[in-house]
Amino acid sequence: MSPGPIPFRLPLENPRVRIVPSFAALVSTPFADGVNALCWPRTLTGDFAEVVAHVTAGDDIATLDDATLRALPLSPAGRAAVEVLIEDQERLRALGLEPVLDCIQRYPQDDADATVPTDVYSFHADSATVATDTFLCSYTEAASEGLRNEEARRCIDVPDTRAALRREFGGADDEAFEAYLRENCYDLHYVALPHARPFSFGLGNFWRIAVDYPGCPVPPCVHRAPATVTGRPPRLLLIS
Repeated sequence: MSPGPIPFRLPLENPRVRIVPSFAALVSTPFADGVNALCWPRTLTGDFAEVVAHVTAGDDIATLDDATLRALPLSPAGRAAVEVLIEDQERLRALGLEPVLDCIQRYPQDDADATVPTDVYSFHADSATVATDTFLCSYTEAASEGLRNEEARRCIDVPDTRAALRREFGGADDEAFEAYLRENCYDLHYVALPHARPFSFGLGNFWRIAVDYPGCPVPPCVHRAPATVTGRPPRLLLIS
């Protein structure tokens, strides 16, 4: 059995992560010297669990807009949480981004026998065709998990996995095979090396992580969604 994720703590003993003191620093600090994740640690006020309790309508993923949040019948602690949620989205909108606040019971998941699972429960890197970053914050339940690049290996670089994908592709053309890997996002998914220790992003902390795009100065941040636990309340996640 692999060890569980290292809980978030300060200072975070991870050369891939840099702690910053504010949202302004989160936005303005460049990725450099191998650092591909920035974290603004926070202790938030408000009852976020109360917010979740009012929006668990049975959907696997429910997206919450500002109007829905403000209309919830909440206690003062619940309303304080709503103000944090709206303010965090406004921070990102001011940058021209389009953040999404989701209440997540579970994500779609690939079949257990897939050669390379490409769902968000698999360690992966985000990708784009232009320069961009991913912002995210977990407010309830388990947080996202990261993996140091030194402790990760692309699935397509594992010889047995690559051979299995080649058989699934069924062709001899190397260029077409590489295109097949990219089109199916197999090149963006990773396996943890033996004795690797994922680390938790922690609740309430605002993160900015590096994305795989042409010319990115650092490797992309390898991360995944936490495992779904049956019977637990949904997870509240902001992402952009």
